[in-house]
Amino acid sequence: MKRPSLSPTDLLLPVAVLLLVAVGILFIYSAGLDSGTARNTGAWIRQLVWAVTGIAIMVFLAFFNLSTIRTYAFALYAANLLLVLVTLLFGREVNGARAWLGIGELGVQPSEFMKISSILFLAVYLTGIGNGVRELPRFLLGLLIILVPMGLIMLQPDMGTALVFIPIFLGMAFIAGAGGRHLAFLLAAGLSAVLLAAVPVVLAAMQRGGAIVGLAGDRTFLAYVLGAAAAVTGLAMLGWRWTKRRYFYWIAWAASVLMTASLGSLAVRAVLRDYQIMRLAIFVDPQLDPQGAGWNILQSVTAIGSGGLFGKGWLQGTQSQLQYLPQQSTDFIFSILAEEWGFLGGVFVLGLFLVILLKGLSIVWGSREDYALLAGTGILAMLFFHVLVNVGMAMGIMPITGIPLMLLSYGGSSLWTALAGAGILMNINRRRRRY
Repeated sequence: MKRPSLSPTDLLLPVAVLLLVAVGILFIYSAGLDSGTARNTGAWIRQLVWAVTGIAIMVFLAFFNLSTIRTYAFALYAANLLLVLVTLLFGREVNGARAWLGIGELGVQPSEFMKISSILFLAVYLTGIGNGVRELPRFLLGLLIILVPMGLIMLQPDMGTALVFIPIFLGMAFIAGAGGRHLAFLLAAGLSAVLLAAVPVVLAAMQRGGAIVGLAGDRTFLAYVLGAAAAVTGLAMLGWRWTKRRYFYWIAWAASVLMTASLGSLAVRAVLRDYQIMRLAIFVDPQLDPQGAGWNILQSVTAIGSGGLFGKGWLQGTQSQLQYLPQQSTDFIFSILAEEWGFLGGVFVLGLFLVILLKGLSIVWGSREDYALLAGTGILAMLFFHVLVNVGMAMGIMPITGIPLMLLSYGGSSLWTALAGAGILMNINRRRRRY
């Protein structure tokens, strides 16, 4: 073992993270400023406190023994799972979701911490079974580690946060060596379930689709589809066992995708709220309710477009200073940034995220430990999904899901989660340089 040495490239990750945190505080200050009274909400001060404590967490995890984290991963997972359950039963409702525990202005969102703890425990499981991940029962058991917290979070209901667990699992299972047909099945069934659940209710909200929408939204019809798919799956599996012809296997695969999607769509539809349905409908047609549910998307796109190349200048944005855009310090902070710093400012911020992702990939691929490789992959999948969905949401090319832009958006739980993830990546980088 050699002594770890620090190279200039090792500073890329912490510098990029700290710059993004600083930019976030700047624009939380801007978003909280009322141009009429010149008063500020003070949210930036709370964010600064969370940033300082979060950076302490990041540094601690960067130097903490990764083997100890691995040892207590299940305990951390179980404790956070209990917190999510308590939140579901007794938590405070904010923006339609019962996702917060706390008193007054002080509160935490356990579902955010659940992401990191799920990643750490899933990495333990996948490392332990090795090539066993290619076996369907063990693959499904790993999926269950993700589905349990995901299901509880959907019941809050917080669909956006729940969706983050899917790319985490897909990325980690892929790196662990899961079978392509299992991953394809999960992806196909998940997308089909969302489409079967959302499209009929969205088109109905838009008063489009007629009889087809009515049929697709009929639970009795879905029950018939479910029964038919189950029958075809069973018959095809029998045909495959008797004849060993591959086309029977793929018929069973396709029919079971439809069966799983039908079950999933019933579950999703059971937890969908009216405001979530309207968010999806507005994504398709923002002019459906321009003064109501479509207001956020229209104002966000206006803010980004009005920023031009160089922006209007910090604290000079019309949308932010006149408070036209709701949730502008959380879900739509990128819109405010693009208005005040323009296209170049947006490219700068996205470039910092790209640095984190590329450096993170370099770190995890250079690791000689399977556990570190898998945990790092889960963290990168989490960060990438947050950036992709949040920025896409601000630009109007993704539905509004309430997913924050990690490291920038206002909120201590999200910031601590992102900084904890960055600390673990730094820990992996430090360990790999010892060998």
